[in-house]
Amino acid sequence: MDWTRTVFDVIDMRSFSNLWYWIALAVAWSLASHYVLGVPFDMIGRAARQGGRAQADLEDLVRIRSGRLLSLVEVLGAWLVATVAMVLTILFVLGVAYGLEFAQAVFLIAFPMTFAKALSVRCARQIRAEGLRGAALRRRVSRHRFVVQAIGMVAIFVTAMWGMYRNMAVGPLG
Repeated sequence: MDWTRTVFDVIDMRSFSNLWYWIALAVAWSLASHYVLGVPFDMIGRAARQGGRAQADLEDLVRIRSGRLLSLVEVLGAWLVATVAMVLTILFVLGVAYGLEFAQAVFLIAFPMTFAKALSVRCARQIRAEGLRGAALRRRVSRHRFVVQAIGMVAIFVTAMWGMYRNMAVGPLG
C-alpha cells in the first residue's frame, strides 16, 4: 500500500469540490469580519448601547490590539511584506502556470485576506494618529468592518465562480 496515495485519497487536493475548503473559506471571512482589529464586533454595539465601562473596555482593547499590530509591523514590516509577497507569488505561479488547484484555492483565500490585513494596519495607524475615542472610534472601526465585509463578499463570489468553472472544466473524480 502506497502511503502517499492514501494521504491524497483522504485529503482531496481538488479543493473546489471539497466541502472542507468552503467551510474554511466561510470561517476565515467570518472571523475576519467579526474580529475587526482583533476586537470582537459585539463590543462596539455594547459600547454604543451601554457607554461607561463598556466604552472604556472597547477603547482599551482597541488601543492594545492596534498597538500590538503596529509594533509588529514596525519591527517586521519589510520582512513581513517580502515574505507575504513571496508566498503569494509562489501560490499564483503554482496555481496559474502549473494548474495546481490546491495553490489556486489557497491563493483565493490569502490574496484578498492580505488586503483586509493591510487595511487593518492602515486603520490602526489612523486610530493612533488621530487619538480616536468614543463615537468617533466606534464609527471608524465599524467602517473598517464594512470594508472588510465588502472585500470578503467579493472574494467569496470570485472564489465561487472560479470553483464552479474548475469543477465543470475538470469534471468528476475518476
